[in-house]
Amino acid sequence: MSLENVLPVFPAAGYIGGKRNLARRLISIIGQVPHTSYAEPFVGMGGIFLRRPTRPRAEAINDISGDVATFFRILQEHYPYFIDMLRWRVTSRAEFDRLRALPSDRLTDLQRAARFLYLQRLAFGGKVSGRNFGVDRVGGARFNVTKLEPMLADIHERLAGVVIEQLTYSDFIRRYDRDGALFYLDPPYWGCETDYGQDVFSRDDFAQLADQLAGINGKFLLSINATPGARDTFARFHVSEVPTTYTVGAQAKPVAELIVSNFPLPG
Repeated sequence: MSLENVLPVFPAAGYIGGKRNLARRLISIIGQVPHTSYAEPFVGMGGIFLRRPTRPRAEAINDISGDVATFFRILQEHYPYFIDMLRWRVTSRAEFDRLRALPSDRLTDLQRAARFLYLQRLAFGGKVSGRNFGVDRVGGARFNVTKLEPMLADIHERLAGVVIEQLTYSDFIRRYDRDGALFYLDPPYWGCETDYGQDVFSRDDFAQLADQLAGINGKFLLSINATPGARDTFARFHVSEVPTTYTVGAQAKPVAELIVSNFPLPG
């Protein structure tokens, strides 16, 4: 296994279901699994992808969300123009509401990426569907280009050589599966299938995903909330329950998650 050391970077914004509190454990496992390619079918804002300290030669990220895929493509290919578009924006509830109401098909890719980042930085709890303006009484304005610009520069550099897709999870897995591949999957939480929008992911998709993962040539690591349905659906694989914390706003709640894999977990 030949992995290149890279600088871990932080995601540009929160995202519902993000794995900040589990990241260290998941990244430790990923680093111990031999692999020559790495792929994420549900990348979101890249909470695991970006925080890894090593990378194989081949990497691919995917999200069915056009907003997510467009954001990463623009950041990868048109970084200077993207920064120029962000430079004069201020934190404003009125601007948040105005941008939220704009239909995506009336925006250029640059405008769409800028709108997405603005809304995600300011949305309460990193929500994607049904966003509300979040207020930080302690930390100040959350959309501050002075602080954002170096973060986005790091992500732009990290995305060099990364393939960015907007496919269904099943098509993405099928295209990138091979011997030596490692997939990390962060699907919607069980019981929260519509949090990313209608018709994006359904309860039936969990069983379809499990069936597909049972037949891949590569290896996979998956994290999901610890529910009876999730346990039953992924029972054929190696399953480990781990404690973690869900945080929305200032509220922290201790919970358990399942780490699922088709290989024995190290340690």
